[in-house]
Amino acid sequence: MAPKLRDSVEELRAAGNLSFRNGQFAEAATLYSRALRMLQAQGSSDPEKESVLYSNRAACHLKDGNCIDCIKDCTSALALVPFGMKPLLRRASAYEALEKYTLAYVDYLTVLQIDDSVTSALEGSSRMTRALTDSFGPEWRQKLPSIPLVPVSAQKRWECLPSENCKETAKSKSKETTATKSRVPSAGDVERARVLKEEGNELVKKGNHKQAIEKYSESLWFSNLESATYSNRALCHLVLKQYKEAVKDCTEALRLDGKNVKAFYRRAQAYKALKDYKSSFADINSLLQIEPRNGPAQKLRQEVNRSLN
Repeated sequence: MAPKLRDSVEELRAAGNLSFRNGQFAEAATLYSRALRMLQAQGSSDPEKESVLYSNRAACHLKDGNCIDCIKDCTSALALVPFGMKPLLRRASAYEALEKYTLAYVDYLTVLQIDDSVTSALEGSSRMTRALTDSFGPEWRQKLPSIPLVPVSAQKRWECLPSENCKETAKSKSKETTATKSRVPSAGDVERARVLKEEGNELVKKGNHKQAIEKYSESLWFSNLESATYSNRALCHLVLKQYKEAVKDCTEALRLDGKNVKAFYRRAQAYKALKDYKSSFADINSLLQIEPRNGPAQKLRQEVNRSLN
């Protein structure tokens, strides 16, 4: 019986998925390639669909040990839709297999900015930290390329993006989140977090807020129990006019320490910039209940009050 001809991108992708699940990775890669050619020939402007096909083909290459082509396809997928977790994780695995540990570390850490509960990224980042320390010593972070800053919009996007395995992903995410919440930082983790936070503070003093964010993010990976690290990173977001990110970090800081005056003040500043004057006013009042004579807060309250009236 002649094989069934598939005449749509969706049919080719579905057939590729089936072949992949059956362990037929070369056949799956061929089907994804046909789907890509068809999609591109149609001139369809659907970057998400094209990105998924590149990412799926990358998974086939990774399974077959073809790390170079895996990296190429993941990079193509990310060029179409930045901050996709699957292509980032697949590229990180390929870099790690090729012993390109600095590049693997950057991808793992980028994933952790999107979702800090992804077990494979947590474990990968830890492996890369050990490998880089062994290779370059305690100064290994100086060898790192710049780590991309993931905007809040991308974090929310990937939390709710539909996928072929959305039910499985939801179950996996639930398990990972539970594991992360129960994970207690070791004494070594806490010390590394402290050192990284201090490095971030030094960068802030020099006016290098983008790199400071990277240091604070690394610090929080080792230990996410330090309220001041969140409020310090919020300051950097404020300077860079990333107000939604500042609100998110201040909220996390206040969850850990409900009397963090800097977090209240910086969140009030961010809300003011976002023209959410009621929330800003509420935060200033909360701050002044803790420190009634806080001059900057009193001045900010006057400014916000004028905007409310």
